[in-house]
Amino acid sequence: MVPIAALWLPILLAAVFVFLASFALHTLIPWHRGDLEGVPDEEGLRRALRTFSLPPGDFVIPFIGSSSHSDPAFVEKMTEGPVAFVTVRPNAPPAMGKPLALWFLYSVLVGLLSAFVAGPLLRPGEAGHEVFHAVALTSFGAYAMALVQQSIWWAKKWSATIKSMIDGLVYALITGLTFAWLWPEM
Repeated sequence: MVPIAALWLPILLAAVFVFLASFALHTLIPWHRGDLEGVPDEEGLRRALRTFSLPPGDFVIPFIGSSSHSDPAFVEKMTEGPVAFVTVRPNAPPAMGKPLALWFLYSVLVGLLSAFVAGPLLRPGEAGHEVFHAVALTSFGAYAMALVQQSIWWAKKWSATIKSMIDGLVYALITGLTFAWLWPEM
């Protein structure tokens, strides 16, 4: 068993490496540029949405409310469209500081989760491939597996989900390698 306190360095260093890999995947490589598309009349849609003064949040069109999926009025709305999931963010100039800080903290949390799984299972001096296996699988689950729900339930493009899962695989491999490299000796 390896105590969590003995794994602080791989937890933090893996988060730094994942943060840098994420930067490369999202800024240096045009990998995610096709994940989102614009609407045909963006200005018209923006004007129309502004009239509703929507607060930040998630909305669905059409909204089912208290009716059921088989309600004829709801079925008609779904058939005639549009059908949309809309996320409204606060109005503000683009700012990356808070999301980047939250992403780093999330990466630390994934490292911590991986340490909580691998620490009790593996001994000091454990073979690197055993450490890599436990940590990479755990961190892959955290970085990638829940993304599938976005395509299943919220109609996110499968291509975008798969690309994000590949990103998660890269982050998991980095996390596993970092832990294997810095796993405590006997």
